[in-house]
Amino acid sequence: MESSSRVTVAIVEDDPRLREGLAMLIAGNAGFRLVGTFPSVETALEGLATGASEVLLLDIHLPGMLGSEGVRHLRAKHPSMQILMLTVFAEEDKIFESICNGACGYLLKKTPPARLLEAIREAHEGGSPMSPEIARKVVTLFRNTHQPPNPDERLTPHETRLLKMLAEGHSYQSSGADLGISVNTVRNYIRSIYSKLHVHSKSEAVSKALRSRLIS
Repeated sequence: MESSSRVTVAIVEDDPRLREGLAMLIAGNAGFRLVGTFPSVETALEGLATGASEVLLLDIHLPGMLGSEGVRHLRAKHPSMQILMLTVFAEEDKIFESICNGACGYLLKKTPPARLLEAIREAHEGGSPMSPEIARKVVTLFRNTHQPPNPDERLTPHETRLLKMLAEGHSYQSSGADLGISVNTVRNYIRSIYSKLHVHSKSEAVSKALRSRLIS
């Protein structure tokens, strides 16, 4: 595989053994290129070159600044970088904070290596990968913090079904397969959803739709 088609990945994890294991997983796969590993948000902010990483794996519990807070600072410095949170426990407050601060996905650390690589690719392609346990908590969280629907935010039945599937952790590919449409058609629906909801990412679209009770 040509280097230009590889997904560039950086890692922020304070546990040396886990950090090394993740690094070996990324570096050992031809579809990805490891561009840096860091033990904290602070060292990542200082050492990660602008534009170097397309996807960042970010531990939520870190010394110094927590990952859930660091998302905002990392996104401010690297706005095009997709950030996947990694955690041991699906803590509701940290999930909410991380997503609101700009994380595109949320995975438990027990996620199998093959699924983790799939999630990195999915995040790079605009997806919002989540472990099933976390996806359920996200739906519950936003259902409990809903806002009245805005009459301008009218989604078609297909758009509503697609957005609900994304909220449950489905990828573009699996959503398209279930709906009987191509991935390109899924992307067209997503662009329409963004326009109607006045958002710029799937995590924003899902959170706004859940708050507004457009999906449940």
